[in-house]
Amino acid sequence: MRNFEYHRPGTLDEAVELLRGSPDAKLLGGGQSLLPLMKLDLAEPSRLVSVAGLPGLGDVATDDGHLVVGAAVTHAEVARSREVRDAVPALAELARRIGDPQVRNRGTLGGSIAHADPAADYPAALLALDAVVVTDRREIAADEFFQGMFRTALEPDEVVTRVRFAVPERAAWAKFQHPASRFAVVGVMVAAGPSGVRVGVTGAGPSVFRAHALEDALGEGFSERALANVRVPADDLLSDDAASAEYRAHLVGVLARRAVASA
Repeated sequence: MRNFEYHRPGTLDEAVELLRGSPDAKLLGGGQSLLPLMKLDLAEPSRLVSVAGLPGLGDVATDDGHLVVGAAVTHAEVARSREVRDAVPALAELARRIGDPQVRNRGTLGGSIAHADPAADYPAALLALDAVVVTDRREIAADEFFQGMFRTALEPDEVVTRVRFAVPERAAWAKFQHPASRFAVVGVMVAAGPSGVRVGVTGAGPSVFRAHALEDALGEGFSERALANVRVPADDLLSDDAASAEYRAHLVGVLARRAVASA
């Protein structure tokens, strides 16, 4: 790990200025995504800018049919939040099953989605719950935010401040996790809400994606039976030592049916 500067600004504006002052500066939330990369010399920022304690980034609230979660809210806080459990129980359940207690108590919502790991859990929830990512300068729909493996629509000096989730009529999360890392081999979030039925899938492909064939089938009737003959193609899915592309395709269908049954 190379030497770096560490900064803990007091305001969001200060954080943005620090990012702009160094071409390879990185934001630091809980460090659960960035620090492992730094230890392996896969990331070598000369400056780390902590968002811990910045005003407004640690809040959770409901507002006009939406659940708003600050970027610095930890997974453990999402899991136990009364507002989250009342508005979107499936999101609390997703957060409860991320990693281990150490990861859940340090990792943050904003850090997870900005890192955009293809096996991270939150991205599936953002897609299924028709979320909007709010930054220091704009709002980005979840459908536009995730752009590939470890790639998002964020500019280098842009800071995620909060995520606004549409509160669904019903939703559920189902996950087949890697036994060691607890990342999703496949994870599926199914939600029925103001924008119809949406299905977010993580772990299966090089980036999170919506399963439109499953959405169309569930739009005709929200039941396990509606998915009985729907097949997810394996062509663009990942194949590794955890699972083949064909098995991941099978898991998407199985987990979607489980999520529908739970919802």
